[in-house]
Amino acid sequence: MNSKRILYLLFFLILFTAKVSFSEEHQPKEVTHPENEGKFDIIEKVVDHNYVDFYFLGKLSLPKFPPVHIWGLTIDFSVTKSLFMMILSSVILILVLLRAVSINTKNKVPKGVGNFIEVIIVFIRNEIVIPNMGKEGVVMLPFFLTVFFFILFANFIGLVPFMAQPTKNINVTTGLALITFFTTQIMGMKKNGVLGYFKGLVPQGVPVFVLPIMIVVEFIGLFTKPFALLMRLFANITAGSIIVLSLIGLIFIMSWAGAVIAVPFAIFIYCLEIFVALLQAYIFTMLSSIFINMAMHQH
Repeated sequence: MNSKRILYLLFFLILFTAKVSFSEEHQPKEVTHPENEGKFDIIEKVVDHNYVDFYFLGKLSLPKFPPVHIWGLTIDFSVTKSLFMMILSSVILILVLLRAVSINTKNKVPKGVGNFIEVIIVFIRNEIVIPNMGKEGVVMLPFFLTVFFFILFANFIGLVPFMAQPTKNINVTTGLALITFFTTQIMGMKKNGVLGYFKGLVPQGVPVFVLPIMIVVEFIGLFTKPFALLMRLFANITAGSIIVLSLIGLIFIMSWAGAVIAVPFAIFIYCLEIFVALLQAYIFTMLSSIFINMAMHQH
């Protein structure tokens, strides 16, 4: 399936599963409070919704499904804005990578998008994977490339007008951190064996009376690593959006005087967000390689 067919499929899928409303009577019914009318609510712009707001163009209502009850748990499979943005960024990523493969296959020397993607792949291999894991880490290069490119595109899509970063949702960053967590445990057990892996969590030569404390500390340490990954990514992406929205809020408070202050600073923070989006993808990938290497080589 070529790139055009994928685009057409995505287009018809959106038309089939969602409806765009351009008038107030067709927009989702929301509970409004008279005292909040005309106010600029920053939290409302950051949290997740069951629609994508295009402001003056209307709203894209996302499909809702009845909750599913499994073993006493109620699971809602309805599409939210974060899920929609994840799917959209993934489709764009696939199209870009397919284009890069097509260019590099037809040309002996990479150029354009193919050259750009190859530069990133070589950088991740030579500057992240090999320095942190050695030559044996190259086997896991596809995993690290997947993590890096997904986070990069998920961060960048929120910089497009009307779009939002799925990494602003802590559930998304938690999912990414859990993937790294389980990969870390699997690779550690694969390298050292199940008993050898858990035995290696406690340093050798520890006095017997300190052993119970060390076991608890090392066990907690297993979960603090993925927690640091998910919180770092979530906090940095969310903070950038809140800062930009706060600066825009000055326009509503101070009118033209606020615009003179807010617009230049908002543009500066927006440009900084481009750097942060790239940096957070790099940091998440680098820390993931370090944690996996620590699990594989415990001594």
